[in-house]
Amino acid sequence: MESAEIRRRWLSFFEERGHAVVPSASLIADDPTLLLVNAGMVPFKPYFLGETKPPAPRATSVQKCVRTPDIEEVGKTTRHGTFFQMCGNFSFGDYFKEGAIKLAWELLTTPVADGGYGLEPEKLWITVYQDDDEAEQIWRDVIGVPAERIQRLGKKDNFWSMGVPGPCGPCSEINYDRGPEFGVEGGPAVNDERYVEIWNLVFMQYERGAGDGKEDFPILGDLPSKNIDTGLGLERLAMILQGVRNMYETDTLRVVMDKATELTGVRYGASQETDVSMRVVADHMRTSVMLIGDGVTPGNEGRGYVLRRIMRRAIRNMRLMGATGPVVQELLDTVIDTMGQQYPELITDRQRIETVALAEEARFLKTLNAGTNVLEGAITETKAGGGTVLAGDKAFLLHDTWGFPIDLTLEIAAEQGLSVDEPGFRRLMQEQKDKAKADAKAKKTGHADVAAYREIADSAGGTEFTGYATNQGEATIVGLLVNGVSSPAASEGDEVEVVLDRTPFYAEGGGQLADQGRIKLDSGAVIEVRDVQQPVPGVSVHKGSVQVGEVTVGASAYAAIDVRRRRAIARAHSATHLTHQALRDALGPTAAQAGSENSPGRFRFDFGSPNAVPGTVLTDVEQKINDVLSRELDVTAEIMSIDEAKKQGAIAEFGEKYGERVRVVTIGDFSKELCGGTHVGNTAQLGLVKLLGESSIGSGVRRVEALVGVDAYNFLAKEHTVVAQLQELVKGRPEELPEKIASMLGKLKDAEKEIEKFRAEKVLQAAAGLAENAQDIRGVALVVGQVQDGTGADDLRKLVLDVRGRIQGDRPAVVALFTVAGGRPLTVVATNEAARERGLKAGDLVRTAAKTLGGGGGGKPDVAQGGGQNPDAVPEAIAAVERLVVETV
Repeated sequence: MESAEIRRRWLSFFEERGHAVVPSASLIADDPTLLLVNAGMVPFKPYFLGETKPPAPRATSVQKCVRTPDIEEVGKTTRHGTFFQMCGNFSFGDYFKEGAIKLAWELLTTPVADGGYGLEPEKLWITVYQDDDEAEQIWRDVIGVPAERIQRLGKKDNFWSMGVPGPCGPCSEINYDRGPEFGVEGGPAVNDERYVEIWNLVFMQYERGAGDGKEDFPILGDLPSKNIDTGLGLERLAMILQGVRNMYETDTLRVVMDKATELTGVRYGASQETDVSMRVVADHMRTSVMLIGDGVTPGNEGRGYVLRRIMRRAIRNMRLMGATGPVVQELLDTVIDTMGQQYPELITDRQRIETVALAEEARFLKTLNAGTNVLEGAITETKAGGGTVLAGDKAFLLHDTWGFPIDLTLEIAAEQGLSVDEPGFRRLMQEQKDKAKADAKAKKTGHADVAAYREIADSAGGTEFTGYATNQGEATIVGLLVNGVSSPAASEGDEVEVVLDRTPFYAEGGGQLADQGRIKLDSGAVIEVRDVQQPVPGVSVHKGSVQVGEVTVGASAYAAIDVRRRRAIARAHSATHLTHQALRDALGPTAAQAGSENSPGRFRFDFGSPNAVPGTVLTDVEQKINDVLSRELDVTAEIMSIDEAKKQGAIAEFGEKYGERVRVVTIGDFSKELCGGTHVGNTAQLGLVKLLGESSIGSGVRRVEALVGVDAYNFLAKEHTVVAQLQELVKGRPEELPEKIASMLGKLKDAEKEIEKFRAEKVLQAAAGLAENAQDIRGVALVVGQVQDGTGADDLRKLVLDVRGRIQGDRPAVVALFTVAGGRPLTVVATNEAARERGLKAGDLVRTAAKTLGGGGGGKPDVAQGGGQNPDAVPEAIAAVERLVVETV
């Protein structure tokens, strides 16, 4: 049974039994504690935590997941992978243990012809939590599983929690016996390789307290509502139903390995070493396609860093197997053709996915060359200092700046007889990751415990947003935090976070910045609001400071936004929609939104594009936007079902989550997008849109920045003033300025070339004199000294080589010249073949000089270059070179 059919049967089975089918959420986690969705229940967390009401009492999904903690283990074993699909069924206060167990058993054991998976009941083993008598009784007496195939395990294996205080409960796992060829008998308690877990049923019935690890925490009591969360690993079930030994031999991964064989000539199963590479390529290419499909682009931090790392590991492993040219195109096509059966959007979005992936491959192939040179320099420097361990910060710099894989650094260093300070490297990597997570979390929560916001939501409900219809209104303070801690009151000067029962303030989201303004209490107290966030769904937190008086929970208040700011942001947001549509019209559907920020009077818009947008195209886009403004199109918003919005062709905004009912913003006959932001009422209110330009912000992603309304007018007014000043300077009309300025710049460049030529000739004139005055050190001609300050590196190199060439015959020659340019000392050393035969190598001499100068250097035995920080040390460096020559010969 193919993976696509396993998925189809799962969703069909549960839909027929009253479960709402929930599409897989994006891999981009809407959770500051996660970079990527790593479990099937992640999108359902708000329902289990009581933050949001579930869409139905029963739900089912097949969720895309990515886990990367063990990325170095991928390929080494057949059990580790980064991407997987988790089939789940969920109950929110509806059925509980018996219902979940019956459904699982029915689906697994129903014959294939009748819509099930057709597993033999006698091959299924069950584990239950050690104290869960109820679950064991259901399996034994209701389902009929023999007692000898039911095993009890402890908290570590069969008890679930999120790792923090909150819902928890016992688990019951269904395991499949693969037979004696996979190990000894005795059930999953003895051998989890033979008895492989395929389905985990979590019975959320308790509330846990604080504690460490998987076992050390107290159970505080029963939950008011008991829930079900189950997860079946699609790849594991496919392994069983397809009769293969591991997940890499299943249909969606084996085809990728077959393509790798076609490209490299290496057969899977030929050796352990190449099998590891095969598995890395198959897993990482599939994960890369799924991440890019969900909008992730390669980068040096966060999700982009994860994608870049796994893509580069895949490419490198292809090269280890013998591939010499680009390989991503064919591997990517294979993944899309296979996974597209389950996720048709991959096929629809093929062009954009290819653009991002191929650009990253091209960049990495260049990186391999550049990074190898940097690494070789670091290795040379380490050895020169007598070291045997490459510093962790060097490895981190290679990885972070050049995208150079740590495993490649380890391999090349080992070939040179060095080890790498891996603990130091890992520490720096972890610091980078922790900072990225902390920054994301702090933006939403202001460093407060999310539990404090949940407590407010539980007691007072969510915040009603009134800002679509009004800019001000009455409200009640239902929550108050001072320095991140819940408080009944706050005084003048306190930094506070205020929750109202209703508010006109827009909380940052969908690319739109938050409103600012004031909250006034009946008592006369005033709160200046600087920011508004939603750390938990539906709760708007107003962040600011108490200007006057005392603020108390329960007090009546009057909230008023800064109207000028709101209107300026609304103009920017509407202009963003127009820009999005105009770019799609000009570049095609691949110019999909990849991020935005709408601030007062200006906006930035990120979109997919493999190349820079030509200036002429950008001009046409700007013209089209302003033409729409002149048409005075109405801007309207309507609430409808997500399906109806899709039928009408509405475009979804990047990174946003949508429920069954969505808000659609329509601009005349020009644009239609799903959007929760605020907008103008008519395009004429925008006045003017000026695109400032576009630039690259990542692989396959461009950014347009623009001004709107008065800000755009002011910009053009300043430009007009500059043009007038240029007219006065060059004595020409506006249309003549480009030609006249180009002519002036051309003449300036010609003059600079002449000056450079004259200076170079003057430097080289000294070559003859330097060669004639060479010292004789035991038969070696040594030219060492300082030339005119300001001599550039290229000119110094030319001079050194010229002097070396002037030393006659087979006489050994060493030329080491120094200069100071830009306040920093520079040296170039050259030796001829006769000198090198006597042990005088340019690289050794440069390192000696550069060390004295407080810097570093390197190069080849015949010519090398170095520099430092201390120009006053040049005489000492000259003496150091002379001593080394004397000692060597």
